[in-house]
Amino acid sequence: MYAVIFTGGKQYRVKPGELLKVETLVAEAGQEIEFDKVLMVQTENGIQVGKPYLEGGKVTATVTAHGRHPKIRILKFRRRKHHMKQAGHRQNYTEVKITGISA
Repeated sequence: MYAVIFTGGKQYRVKPGELLKVETLVAEAGQEIEFDKVLMVQTENGIQVGKPYLEGGKVTATVTAHGRHPKIRILKFRRRKHHMKQAGHRQNYTEVKITGISA
């Protein structure tokens, strides 16, 4: 059994028991959350696809932690122009554990 959910502008394929890093959510660690934007659910009965979201479909999860991804280095360089610019970026994330899928 798996589902495709939409959160933070991205789509994720999730299964029960899976740990997932998504865009930052406003929730405390240990709090139960629900994803109601379910695009598709696959069960032993078959596949259900929403238009665009599945009616009555939801995925429940527990927030395990908040954190930041590793730093990404950005380097802009123009040859022969004596120009070099450096920057870095660390994206925030929320780690969730999928606890249940219902269609």
